[in-house]
Amino acid sequence: MLIPRTIVPNLLFPTLQHGDFNLSQHAKNKFNLIVFYRGLHCPLCANYLTELSNLTEEFKKRDVKIIILSSDQKDRAQQMADKIKMNPQIVMGYNLKLIDAKKWGLYISEGRGKTSIGIEEPTKFSEPGVFITREDQTLYYGSTQTMPFARPIFKDLLAAIDFAINKNYPARGEYTGSV
Repeated sequence: MLIPRTIVPNLLFPTLQHGDFNLSQHAKNKFNLIVFYRGLHCPLCANYLTELSNLTEEFKKRDVKIIILSSDQKDRAQQMADKIKMNPQIVMGYNLKLIDAKKWGLYISEGRGKTSIGIEEPTKFSEPGVFITREDQTLYYGSTQTMPFARPIFKDLLAAIDFAINKNYPARGEYTGSV
């Protein structure tokens, strides 16, 4: 389990437009929004990422770097980028190793064949997760799902970031002692 205010596991992955990405070296914004998605086979992911892409400028105003990532191969990641009309400022990664997904606390599912949109699920893939890290690579916010439904709303995250900045609000959920 990731603990707020502690350093998150590093991520190394190739991207569609930004070369190889290393979270510890390239994510130096005030905040980094890291969105793990299921893959091209997921129609809800496409809708969710379209919404995010449309809000890119709002996140940029707050010095938030957007990183989206899945275990899909490059061709499927490119198809998703095309489908969502991805803003080129977004760092879109692919080839997420499932061992890295587990380090981030993501759930792993086994493929069940073709989805409702006729695209084959990978043999194994990670379920969604949304994380906000600070420029020092510590966890500020985290949310994971066991399936594609009921994800955090990006406009709510923007409001939360505004509050955090204006009130210097600390990450919460950091207590690890006995209860």
